[in-house]
Amino acid sequence: MSVSQSEQEHQAEGLAREPYLSATHKVENQPPALQDYNVFEQDLALGEGVRREGAGWAQADLETFGALAGSATTIELGFQANANKPVLQTHDRFGHRIDQIDFHPAYHALMSMATGHGLHSSPWTDPGPGAHVSRAARYYMHAQVEAGHGCPVTMTFAAIPSIRKQPEIAAQWQGRVLATEYDPRNLPDSEKSSVTIGMAMTEKQGGTDVRANTTRAYPVGTPGSGRIYELVGHKWFVSAPMSDGFLVLAQTQGGLSCFLMPRWRPDGSKNPWQIQRLKNKMGNVSNASSEVELRGAMAWMLGEEGRGVPTIIEMVAMTRFDCMIGSSAGLRQASAQALHHCRHRQVFDTYLNQQPLMQNVLADLALESEAALAFTLRIARALDSQADDHERLLSRLATPVGKYWICKRAPNHAYEAMECLGGNGVMEDCIMPRLLRESPVNAIWEGSGNVQCLDTLRALNKEPDTLTAFFAEVAEARGADRRFDRFVTQLQNDFADVTHLEYRARNLVDRLALSLQASLLIRNSDPVVADAFCASRLESQGGLNYGNLPTGVDAGAIIRRATPVID
Repeated sequence: MSVSQSEQEHQAEGLAREPYLSATHKVENQPPALQDYNVFEQDLALGEGVRREGAGWAQADLETFGALAGSATTIELGFQANANKPVLQTHDRFGHRIDQIDFHPAYHALMSMATGHGLHSSPWTDPGPGAHVSRAARYYMHAQVEAGHGCPVTMTFAAIPSIRKQPEIAAQWQGRVLATEYDPRNLPDSEKSSVTIGMAMTEKQGGTDVRANTTRAYPVGTPGSGRIYELVGHKWFVSAPMSDGFLVLAQTQGGLSCFLMPRWRPDGSKNPWQIQRLKNKMGNVSNASSEVELRGAMAWMLGEEGRGVPTIIEMVAMTRFDCMIGSSAGLRQASAQALHHCRHRQVFDTYLNQQPLMQNVLADLALESEAALAFTLRIARALDSQADDHERLLSRLATPVGKYWICKRAPNHAYEAMECLGGNGVMEDCIMPRLLRESPVNAIWEGSGNVQCLDTLRALNKEPDTLTAFFAEVAEARGADRRFDRFVTQLQNDFADVTHLEYRARNLVDRLALSLQASLLIRNSDPVVADAFCASRLESQGGLNYGNLPTGVDAGAIIRRATPVID
């Protein structure tokens, strides 16, 4: 039987009213993107720490920078820089050796933002109370956007103390190193008003043991400090090979020495050091790392001949501090993402951040983040006060302790935060996979965990007063928490036993870190944070995984304190 025209029209009208083909469902119960928020204002621990450690004067500038770091535009730059790895061009199309590294424009935009705000320079150009604290706060916010470009920023910043070992070289380079404009062009440094600095220390056969280096330095004329040498050899790991100059270790007649090697010779010719390949890294992919050969590369000796390690160690000390900042930033970004997601996501008709077991996990993640930040900003204040003997001794011991502990805590923290987001947490259009891949980098670079523990013992051997200063700082919180008092007393007793110190070093350094973090939180943080930290880290020591806070902890209050609020 045929269908009448009116019936056909009625059926067509009904189909038009039902959007079967255009919409299968309404997207709901998904959090908004964590963007277009003020990274500084939404981090209570950061604001408190900045004011406490002497940089309250920078509040307005940090608020402005926080808005920039949290903008959707800036966050997108981080994603673009990581989606487009640097590419090495060894030769131009005519066959000339150029050793050119091409970066995505997003990478250059982030570098320009960092240098424009003095992340590579401000404590040197404007020293004084709170200078390192203010810079650390800006770096901490900026590293939450993207970590890879932080490598050349850090090395340029950290190179200044080593370059200043040779005043005549510093006179030529320092002004351009500290300049706040960014110039990525592959040109002789004499044609640029701003430059960046990289580092070339390790070789295939030695790695951490730089005294096994075989690269040789041959004097061109009179040898000695500030003089010209030619370097022949290889480097297994050159960070930021697109830089304008590099601090390099090489052997001379007098032993391992430190050199400043320019990318181009002063006469405008290309310096004969050649990039063999870029490293294919699991993380930190926006940053170029490379293997190079030095074929008579010109360089100036910095500092005394045969004293290369003490000369370059000034740079290394500052890069290790930046590793602390970078890992603290990773902890905060991972915590912020998990807290934000769970504030907006409902499961079984209840928001995730109100469910007891998830509260345990979220509060534990937030504790780790705040404790790392407190430690880092305290060392920043110590760097601002090196004329004070206590501050100098404290920073000498606490820097390797903090670099070891904070960086080593990052990988499991990143994974646990990722799990809070469920399946979305492992998708590449989410920041969490990048945070996970970045998380081991700082623990390995600039001296892995064992190296930091051995450096801690080296500091104790060379300057026993470093331990006295450390425990004096920790003791500022004595009497406020019995769990803390017991923990510190036991730790001091264990240091009195000098047998098998190297074998026990990790255990001792673990507890040094926890004692200082606890002391800082007891003295300065919200009491619920300090109580939870002591209960979980000093008494039960947290169990094997995050989410082991004992009962009685006010997890809800910790979560509210740490959660960035955007709607």
